[in-house]
Amino acid sequence: MGGVGFLYPGYSAEDDVPRMERLLNEAGANVALPLEHTDIGTDAHRVDALLEMGAAHRLRDGAEVLRERGARAVMWACTSASFVFGWEGARTQAGELSRMAGLPASSTSFAFAHAVRHLGLERVAVAATYPEDVALLFGEFLEAAGIGVTRVTPAGIITAAEVGTWGRARVTELAHKGDDPEAQAVLLPDTALHTIAWLPQLEAELGKPVLTAHQVTAWEGLRLIGRTVRCPRMGSLFAG
Repeated sequence: MGGVGFLYPGYSAEDDVPRMERLLNEAGANVALPLEHTDIGTDAHRVDALLEMGAAHRLRDGAEVLRERGARAVMWACTSASFVFGWEGARTQAGELSRMAGLPASSTSFAFAHAVRHLGLERVAVAATYPEDVALLFGEFLEAAGIGVTRVTPAGIITAAEVGTWGRARVTELAHKGDDPEAQAVLLPDTALHTIAWLPQLEAELGKPVLTAHQVTAWEGLRLIGRTVRCPRMGSLFAG
């Protein structure tokens, strides 16, 4: 069984990971998604807190545990504490994670960029739970990847703990609010946000692909271990 390790900051929407594992295996993937939590320090969508959250010393122990649990690749399953370093800084972070784990590694931020490219999209809208300054940094990260960002809509939420309490209604409201007629897809970048159970419905309502943090993280990890899985219940990205 192939394993993609999730290195996950704190506690908020981690239950979406076993939900994805179940959906993928029901689709015939035969894959494991082991998860280890990191010590996040301060739970805040602030640049200073996010830089500390994504520091190498906070990722080291979990990376080693995931290797021992049989992971064949490791994903830093946090968007904000990767893109906040900028494109080159996030690349360095992923390289350090790979070295510590002794495995291929990436992060959710790169997963979004790679997923957009995989779908052949050029223009996206961002519907972010973050405060405006942090949300705009994600837009800049995508633009550094050559992706056009037509709109960035911040919700202004400071803590991952609060985001993790959001249900379907608030997630749907955020996606609709952040949509843009010029965008070919809507991106919901926070791994603290539950989204997996509602992906097909979100895409049906918006009439376009919806990419979410846990979804793209799983897809990127599978890509790192050379796996392609068709699982339409996880949205257009997994449609085949």
